Amino acid sequence: MGNNSVTSPPKSSVKLHINGEQKELQLAPWTSLLDALREHLNLTGTKKGCDHGQCGACTVLVDGKRINSCLTLAVMQQDKEITTIEGLAKDGELHPVQQAFIDHDAFQCGYCTPGQICSVIGLVNEGKAKSLDDIRDLMSGNVCRCGAYVNIVKVVQEALERSESK
Repeated sequence: MGNNSVTSPPKSSVKLHINGEQKELQLAPWTSLLDALREHLNLTGTKKGCDHGQCGACTVLVDGKRINSCLTLAVMQQDKEITTIEGLAKDGELHPVQQAFIDHDAFQCGYCTPGQICSVIGLVNEGKAKSLDDIRDLMSGNVCRCGAYVNIVKVVQEALERSESK
């Protein structure tokens, strides 16, 4: 009988710049950014929802743009600035979008909230939202099972107004 053992490809050294810090990990080449964050760096604020890019729970910022971290390989994000929910507060002060989620009661169970917050920041950075319909459309990739959408839209409107006044 033949040898039934299967060998995995060797792990690769991957350097990621996350929340202002350089991290070097040994990862299998197929490791998603989401799994690198959660399982290798213990940054569990980024949630694993559908793991197919359909719910937005895993949204993080890469070079200021929102992405679904479950749909990208960690190795593809080298030399890019990755920001997770853990990296938004500065000097003990919540990011204005985080504070707005509290002020507008824009969450219930909180599972989708980290992805929603990162998505709002990315949406503001994109500068494409000009109307309520734009906001709803551009946030449609982030699913809230509790139905806090009305208050989330208020947060986006406030964040857009704040960015315009700068």
